[in-house]
Amino acid sequence: MIFGTATAGTGERQGGGAPGLLHRRSFLLGAASLGGLGLAGCKTTDGMSLAEASALYGPVPTEKFPIPAVDVSKVNPKYYRRTVQYASKEAPGTIIVDPANYYVYRIEEGGTATRYGANVGRDGFRWSGDAYVGRKSEWATWTPPREMIKRQPEAAKYARGMPGGLDNPLGARTLHLYQNGAYTLYTIYASSDPESIGSGITSGCVGLLSQDMIHLYARTPVKTKVVVLPA
Repeated sequence: MIFGTATAGTGERQGGGAPGLLHRRSFLLGAASLGGLGLAGCKTTDGMSLAEASALYGPVPTEKFPIPAVDVSKVNPKYYRRTVQYASKEAPGTIIVDPANYYVYRIEEGGTATRYGANVGRDGFRWSGDAYVGRKSEWATWTPPREMIKRQPEAAKYARGMPGGLDNPLGARTLHLYQNGAYTLYTIYASSDPESIGSGITSGCVGLLSQDMIHLYARTPVKTKVVVLPA
């Protein structure tokens, strides 16, 4: 996976450029190499105004650990959440990960899908195949794997688990992926790093912006099918 084993817990997330984000991102990368009024009239090339995007990715103060707004200027507009036409033989509710294009789709009725921008596994760590959501966690505890601790000794202090929080790599919501009754160690998780969306930086896990992950999580029951396409 991207970071290591995760269990249910409590934790939180970022603000652009905050010290916690740099700390959190260093673990992510280690595991892998291991709007204001002035925006109101501006349209992105993808048709959504920056003001609309700012509203979509605004703060979430009702969370146990209040989530700050996303700096949407750091996200390519093509990765903003959308409802798009998407032909698929999969049943509504199925999640499809398209790592080659940095998207996650939730299949909807009528030939459409909700599309989310994502970060994915880096070269050499991408995988494909069918899985399913075996369990779900809110503000999960993150435990770095032994291999990561060898590469990054500073992670050793979390060998017994990092409590959920804004600095926790798994973020506000986590979908844990299983195959044949066994946890794969891969997850779909909440990222607080807008600059990571549209890039390959993980060891196989898939990250959505926190606001997008909360949206997907609420609509995804345990046992939901997940299809990861070849990169």
